[in-house]
Parts: sequence; structure tokens; C-alpha cells
Amino acid sequence: MPSQRPSVARRRGSRVLAAAALASVLALTTACGPSDDEASGGDKPSASASSSGNSGLEGLKLPKGLTLQDLEKWKGGAWKKWDKDRWLREARDFINPIIEGHWKPDSMKDARSSDKTVKDTPGTPPGGSAQGDQGVTDPEPRPVRAREVKKPYHRFAPPVGKVFFDSPQGHMVCSATVVKDPAHPGKSNLVWTAGHCVHAGQKGGWYRNIAFVPSYNDQGLPASRVNTAPVQQVAPYGMWWADWAQTSTQWITQGASSGGAGAPYDFAVLHVKPEKSSGKSLEETVGSALAVDFDSPQVKSISSMGAWGYPAAPPFDGQRMYDCIDRPGRLSLDSTQPTMYRIGCTMTGGSSGGGWFRAGPGGKAVLVSNTSVGPSDSRWLAGPHLGPEAKGIYQAISRKFASAR
Repeated sequence: MPSQRPSVARRRGSRVLAAAALASVLALTTACGPSDDEASGGDKPSASASSSGNSGLEGLKLPKGLTLQDLEKWKGGAWKKWDKDRWLREARDFINPIIEGHWKPDSMKDARSSDKTVKDTPGTPPGGSAQGDQGVTDPEPRPVRAREVKKPYHRFAPPVGKVFFDSPQGHMVCSATVVKDPAHPGKSNLVWTAGHCVHAGQKGGWYRNIAFVPSYNDQGLPASRVNTAPVQQVAPYGMWWADWAQTSTQWITQGASSGGAGAPYDFAVLHVKPEKSSGKSLEETVGSALAVDFDSPQVKSISSMGAWGYPAAPPFDGQRMYDCIDRPGRLSLDSTQPTMYRIGCTMTGGSSGGGWFRAGPGGKAVLVSNTSVGPSDSRWLAGPHLGPEAKGIYQAISRKFASAR
């Protein structure tokens, strides 16, 4: 109620302190990475997918009906065919062979944001339901102005980067986070993002040429300089292609680009491999990976939560990393599905898939959600609560590559 809400001045002050504290947690717990010189160089699994190796052929499990000749055609440009009969949709149909040199500074700069919006979110009476947060929507949060992360990004937010992919509309972009792999401590190749950054949902299929760039544009170069910058400045840790992707069955069957359908299950995990191998894992290369928290407490117990990403829709241009930190509230788009987190934030499309962090045990930052939806006027962001479905996906992809070196 209004009488219980702190004054604007007090809210701003506490928000600044929370922002500083959470940002410090992220930087301090991930600052053990490479030097500046190196940088310049239900527990059931849901939908899953496989892909090729660096040459496009080793250990390949092709989708049903495709041959190695089809793969060569794919790498030669056949991936551009997006008619319904050729849009690979099912979990087993994902294919993402490395096409060396496909992502260049200019194509990365010009990639469009992948917007996912909702129109309105009516509130519910305070107090919650018998199941706590289930089915509850809190009053809309006040917008929190996105602020640029300090540069170089690899020093202040090393797990964060951008996901690039191709859709029928052209080059697209989202944000993502390097996360730990329980099967490979200290040597993870796992990346967390949104489901709508890898699969189009109920009316489409898997996107193509999906790749991750950690610490994209590390020095925050302006867009006018990105086109001509050496690729080492734009992608300081290289290009990492998805050779396996998993998202929820709910996202594949329900997901939509507007209206919020499927948003409570809008998460995905990628297993990646480098376009040009150095023999090191992604975690070893960037020097950082975050643990994923599948047992986060109810919203009222969390004092501060932050979203990181690369907003690309106006007034942003996708070339710089930003964050928003706020006390989270609840957003229920469907009372039969998990309640989502919501924070005030002015980040726009392109921040989708970016990780949401909070201070976990021992003060270390942990990933608790990812950006999924927001209104068209960019007042706030919402992300899914990571429950049994998300945990099942994460564990399945870890087990899949448990024997890999």
C-alpha cells in the first residue's frame, strides 16, 4: 500500500547501495581471470539438440532425413531457407555446424534485438496464495535507469557476453552468461540464455548459426568504430559456437514473441566450442563462471537482484554492456504456471537472455534467472523462476558432456 512504501529519496539511496554491493560481488568473485594482455588476444531433461564439431563432421548426429551432403549444402548457404517444411523444429532436429568467419565485426554490430514483450500486467491482492509466490503479481516497480558496466568488461563482468543467431528476419542478438558445469569443475563450456534466443517457440523452430561472444566489445567502442576494429577487440575471447542446445518443452510448445506465452519457461542452456580452439574451456578462457541457483527463496526474502546484458533497441545500440539492480517483485502471467521475477529496468531488446544475479552463499554472485519479457516502453524486465524444469535441462546437458575432455 502507498503508506507502506518508502519515499522516493530513500528508495533511490537504498537502490544505489544495493547496486554497488551486488556489482562488487560480481566483480570480486570473478576477477581471477586472464590478464589484460590475454584478453586482447522436474529433474527430467526437456528439449535437447546436437550439432557438429569444428570441421562440421566429427561425431555428428544428423537430424532424421539429413545426410552429410545436406550438411555441406547447409554450410554453403542452405541454412538460409526458412520455409515451414525446412524449419527444423523438434528438439532432435537442431543443427549448428561451425561456419568459420560467418560472424564478423560488421555483422555482429548490425544484429537486431530479439524483442519479447507483454502489454499489461494487472495486479493481484497482496499477501500471496497458499503456495507463497504462486499466482501473485506485485505493483509495477518504478523504472531503474540502466547504467553502463565499467570497462574493460572482462574485469568487471567476465561471465557476461552476447549470443548471435540467424532468424528469418536476419542477424539477431541476445545476451548470455557463462555458468558452471558440475561435470567439469573449473572447465565449463556451458552458457545460460533465454529460450527465445535459440528457438522461435510454437510457430517456428531452432534458430541458426548460434554463437556466443564473451565480453563482447570489451572496451566499449562506439558503433562507428566497431566495423573497422580488429576482431580481437570485438570478440576478445573468440567466437564460441553452440554444439548442443536445450530449452524447455513448454517454450517450444507455447512460446510466442508477444503476450507472454511460455515466458515462465523461457530459459535455455548451450554447450559451446570455440571456432578456433586453444585447448582451453570457455571458463578457463574467460576466467569465470557462475553457479546456478535452483533453490532461490521467495521474492520477499531477496533484497537485491541485478540483470546484466547488452540492450540493442533504441535508445541503446547493442555495443555496450549495462546492468539494472533493484529489489525484485512478482509477476504472474498465468496462475497455473510459475510466478516470474520482475525488476524496474530501462534496458531494451537485446538484453534478452542476460543473466540475473544475486549474492548467494558466502557473498558470491549466483545466477537466479534470465531476462525474458518486458513492456514495449521498457519500464521493467521479468525473468523466470528457475525450478525443476530448468534444473533438469541444466543437469541433462552437463551429463551429456560429462565424458568429454
